[in-house]
Amino acid sequence: MPGLVVFGRRWAIGSDDFVLPGAFELLVRLVWWMGILALYTVHKGQFNCPGGGLLHSYLLVLLVLLASIICALSALVYVSMQGTISNPGPRKSLPKLLYTRLFLYLPEFIWAVVGAVWVSDSSVHCEKTVINAVVGTVIASWIIIIFTIIGVVIVFDPLGGKKTFYLTDSVNRNLESSQSGQLLYNVKNTATRVWEKRIRLLCCCIVQDDDHRVAFTSIAELFRTYFSDTDLVPSDIAAGLILLHQEQDKMESCPKEPEEVLCHSPSSLAADDLDVELENAAHYMLFAAAAYGWPYYIYTNPFTALCKLNGDCCGNRPTDSDITGSDRHNFHFGSILKITGLQYRDFIHISFHNKIYEIPFFVALDHKKEAIVVAVRGTLSFEDILTDLSADCEDLTLEDVLENGFVHKGITQAANYIYRKLINDGILNQAFTIAPEYKLVIVGHSLGGGTASILAIMLRNSFPTLRCYAFSPPGGLLSKSLADYTKHFIVSVIVGKDLVARLSMPNMEDLKRRIVRIVANCNKPKYRILLRGCWYEVCGGDPDNFPTELDGRSQDALTQPLLAEESLMVHRSPSYSALEDESHLNSPPQYPHLYLPGKIIHIVEESSSRRLCSSDIKYTARWSNEGVFSSILISPKMITDHMPDVVLKALNSLSQEHGSCISC
Repeated sequence: MPGLVVFGRRWAIGSDDFVLPGAFELLVRLVWWMGILALYTVHKGQFNCPGGGLLHSYLLVLLVLLASIICALSALVYVSMQGTISNPGPRKSLPKLLYTRLFLYLPEFIWAVVGAVWVSDSSVHCEKTVINAVVGTVIASWIIIIFTIIGVVIVFDPLGGKKTFYLTDSVNRNLESSQSGQLLYNVKNTATRVWEKRIRLLCCCIVQDDDHRVAFTSIAELFRTYFSDTDLVPSDIAAGLILLHQEQDKMESCPKEPEEVLCHSPSSLAADDLDVELENAAHYMLFAAAAYGWPYYIYTNPFTALCKLNGDCCGNRPTDSDITGSDRHNFHFGSILKITGLQYRDFIHISFHNKIYEIPFFVALDHKKEAIVVAVRGTLSFEDILTDLSADCEDLTLEDVLENGFVHKGITQAANYIYRKLINDGILNQAFTIAPEYKLVIVGHSLGGGTASILAIMLRNSFPTLRCYAFSPPGGLLSKSLADYTKHFIVSVIVGKDLVARLSMPNMEDLKRRIVRIVANCNKPKYRILLRGCWYEVCGGDPDNFPTELDGRSQDALTQPLLAEESLMVHRSPSYSALEDESHLNSPPQYPHLYLPGKIIHIVEESSSRRLCSSDIKYTARWSNEGVFSSILISPKMITDHMPDVVLKALNSLSQEHGSCISC
């Protein structure tokens, strides 16, 4: 489970992570060795060509070198297969084998250079087959060396050289000296700077201003805090997710799902209300999807979209004062027209301006529903991702409504930006001047759904009849008091096992604890978990009979470190600082609980009959509550269920089956 410690530092790879890559390289080396052996045997005694003496020596040394590498790899793979994720004791000799394997790269590098020099020597006139074989050998050597260097860069941990481990904020009070306090501060500060550099590198293509720098620091601090008490390497997390998925599927195979069953049967009034809201949601989801512009339109119409946009966009454009931001070739606006079916004169304002905390939106007249629709775009750029990740909480105080409520900081700032545009720039006044009898409806998907929800809260006092439809909004959005308040005018629509709707810091902390527990209790080696998991995800079948999170272990056993690396036996691993004692297991969460907005419609896949060229999926919808989304579900569909086209397809399917029986 802990990161491997070699060369006096920790690396982002475990001692049991060499099985699969080592076995692949071992296969390549065996084929390579047999090929060189066959070449040497066939041409033995025929090395009397110019340069043949060096070739004879080169092939002999290469055979010995490859045999040594094969032996080292075999031992490395065999030792890496021993033990389990939580029991690395049988693998304690692996660092020595790794040193041996890495040492063999030196003669291999030298011999690759020798081979390259021999091949490039114009005085060499040996048989062409031999020369081609040496060229292939040289190329293969350089490819392996380059990929090894890339692998080292990937698993390099910038914080691996620290002689201490991360400590959570909760143990500050246990520090007994100013020296310890300074050490703690230095470690935290270094970790934050490392995360900040990573984020800056990922966002190097966008213009960075003060808002970006503040966001980078805030997000880096968030990541540092979240990962500070874990020593899991990426493959541990992958194995944990595989185990959780199979355990979850075993639980779902039970005939009853308590979290989805309401304690009373729905009334006919509630069912009628659900039918109406589903019809409205299917209609307004078109506006939420249209806010994505041409990327969504091309994604859903890959073969015809460009032709239609090229032919129709140039003539349909409102006056320049109605559009802000860049829309090269008018593709965004043309796509919005195609998706919504509106005319260009129906649009009051369109903004394609996109910065951190400032996301695109448009205001249009919907004559079919007699509504003024404000549609907010979801995540589509690096700036939007930074807005999503600015997940700190801040207070939202509303007069005559609530004294205090917590909201997602980044999304609230995005809502404030649109609020100022709508009110201060007179956009809503202009819309209601044109259609005073229309009602106000705010819609959005994903980030747009969260922004639309907070914007609806801000506008509620001024527009009491306001309605908001939030499609797949982020789970960590509103405090409980605000979430309850919004049930009167906001409807959230969630499809299946959507990850984003369950994404909040408490849920992420819960997922981290579940991963640590389940990998600590599994008695299977990691490579078997990964291979079986890949087979299960691709080919299906019954979940493997892995132990559940606490099967076979007492609570006391979970509080002990399971690391057997000699260098870490004396010090408690940070992986278990969250499991140090029962009070930590049951302690209040570090982050406040935030919930989905409004009343929640949960759409689930009831049945699916897939054929070669088509698929027939039936959906069912029910009123749900925020408790259903208090845990992240692992599934191949956890991402696809969030996509706007899937949400729209599910809503259209349900609206077409308006007369069918919908169970709550």
